[in-house]
Amino acid sequence: MSTLVKITLAAALLLSIAIPFGAFAIGEKSKGRYKKALGINLLLFLGTIAVSGILFNGQAQAAEATANASGSVAGMGYLAAALSTGLACIGGGIAVSAAASAALGAISEDGSILGKSLIFVGLAEGVCLYGLIISFMILGKL
Repeated sequence: MSTLVKITLAAALLLSIAIPFGAFAIGEKSKGRYKKALGINLLLFLGTIAVSGILFNGQAQAAEATANASGSVAGMGYLAAALSTGLACIGGGIAVSAAASAALGAISEDGSILGKSLIFVGLAEGVCLYGLIISFMILGKL
């Protein structure tokens, strides 16, 4: 695989992450910022997957044969484990920030809904645990 293809795919992946955050930040005052950011993210992510599938079609068998000789498989496994934990924790942090601030506001008005609000905050924290479990599963296969 050439260096140009690697750079192109890395740039596409970074843009598929950076552009939705930019769309969210720009559309902070509009109501449709979530839908727009999610749509852009989905479009760019699927585009990156499609380009990767076209560029690497038929190379999976050759890579599998040489994977045992190189240490790149273990490195990619560690990278996948780190990304699954890191991205899940970022998503969980975003969810907890929204749920916890709303829960604090609701509890300050009516203290009897503490249990219900803690459930929603706990559900948002569950996303982090799912990422951690996936990373343990990946590390178990190495």
